[in-house]
Amino acid sequence: MATLWLFIIIGVIIALFWTSRQAAEAAKGHAQHQAQKLQVQLISVACEKRRLGILRNGKPGIKSQFTFEFSSDGESVYQGTLHLENSRLIKADIPPHRIA
Repeated sequence: MATLWLFIIIGVIIALFWTSRQAAEAAKGHAQHQAQKLQVQLISVACEKRRLGILRNGKPGIKSQFTFEFSSDGESVYQGTLHLENSRLIKADIPPHRIA
């Protein structure tokens, strides 16, 4: 019985790790899309918050908040925020920035 619980715990840990990696890859793709749309240079993407929760569709999943840095003129750096549920983009907060 203890072996069964060990396998279940290991399976849950692997599933959480896999889902969080998928969310990170999706955030990078969403940040690149936002940078192309705004015609700015993407500098970096980083995870700020990650937690388990009930998503908008009623299922359990991972809610994440990612910060991405971008530059519009090569000198200034701005930070935008992406809110994801699993790998789905819910909201993107883009600060006002100079247009080169």
